[in-house]
Amino acid sequence: MTRRTLLSLAPLAPLAASSHAPVKLILHADDYGVSHSTNAAISEMLAAGTISSASIMMPCAWAAEAAAFARENPKLDIGVHLTLTSEWKGLRWGPVAPADKVKGLLDPHGYMWPSVQSVAMSATAEELAIEMRAQIEKAKKMGIRFTHLDTHMGTVYARPDFFEAYWRLGAEYGVPVMLMKPGKLAKVQGSPLMVKHLLSQEERFQKEGRFRLDTLITGPARGGNTLEERRDSYIEAITALGPGVHQLILHPAKLDNELKAMTGSAVARDRDYRIFHDPKMKGWWADKGIALVGWQDVAPNG
Repeated sequence: MTRRTLLSLAPLAPLAASSHAPVKLILHADDYGVSHSTNAAISEMLAAGTISSASIMMPCAWAAEAAAFARENPKLDIGVHLTLTSEWKGLRWGPVAPADKVKGLLDPHGYMWPSVQSVAMSATAEELAIEMRAQIEKAKKMGIRFTHLDTHMGTVYARPDFFEAYWRLGAEYGVPVMLMKPGKLAKVQGSPLMVKHLLSQEERFQKEGRFRLDTLITGPARGGNTLEERRDSYIEAITALGPGVHQLILHPAKLDNELKAMTGSAVARDRDYRIFHDPKMKGWWADKGIALVGWQDVAPNG
């Protein structure tokens, strides 16, 4: 793939370091392993420290390339992006587990369902647990020292029993899973059923003492028509963060014909790469008083 020069962005306004408790940010890349163009961007960013975490989609064709990078760089923060849907028209994948063990996860063509709703209507929590365990075990066999578990398209939050299967696997494997503490943002990011369930479990969560994020930002509030507008939307969300540990999810990739054929979000993914891999960003984090951290830094034991 031809290496392209990053767009030179307008200078970021320097901000004074915060006088409050520290702001820690997991700058995280999803969808590692889905395509070569995605792997090229994420591997480059992990190596340069312009992102602090990523997670691999084990059912996907390019997972082997991502796994090889993970084996070669065992100190980097890389998790398993538990994948229970296959949402694109031209690029599809099936389960890691034997198909006859997870029939409810399969569409009529033998791929995973394209939507979270279809999974919620068709699969059992037992089938989800079988497939998630198969993906985790595949990561182990491929030599990935995974630091956490998270969820592609948020499928594990579709039903309370799905979530409980996910939560149990994190405890079993001794790694944290992506879950936010209760708050205003958590309530608007989940369905009423899931919000009710998670709130009902708050006493239990506190007793277990497992790590949870203070905030989860799943993308820019405004996509914008330009790279600069997208960057400014991210900056707006980041500067609003208070003390604690937060995660911002990116989907970086390098724009090429493969990415364009794969997804309608190709340009947005290329912009994520170009915004956060720009050298100006490293100085901005320091000016803002934000520490980029990985899951292994904030929750080494789950």
